[in-house]
Amino acid sequence: MGSLPMLVMFIALLAMWYFMSRSQKKQQQERQSLLDSMKPGDAVVTIGGLHGVVSEIDNDKRTVVLDCEGIFLEYDRAAIKTVTPGTTVANDTAVTTVEEPEQTKEAETTEVSEVSETIDETKEK
Repeated sequence: MGSLPMLVMFIALLAMWYFMSRSQKKQQQERQSLLDSMKPGDAVVTIGGLHGVVSEIDNDKRTVVLDCEGIFLEYDRAAIKTVTPGTTVANDTAVTTVEEPEQTKEAETTEVSEVSETIDETKEK
């Protein structure tokens, strides 16, 4: 009868070990899928707290090149803490000029001439 409490303790210990290892394995799988889904244009934070945007991914060397406001740094993929999906921004080199309608230009000229006439009248008095 003295071995029954020891057996219950041993079973409880095994159950705790099983559930803890299972949750840790689940976290590792989520982290790995997060790193595998990383692509250029995604915003990331490293384990050191550096914020940047993924520029290149080298699967052979398992490294990531980050663009940190124009400075390109190469990090190991394991150094990435969080990944936020981003959008790729394409630079538009074409410049579009916007012209004001003719009515506004005429209205501004009329207002300016009226104001200058009012100023001239007050100076004369």
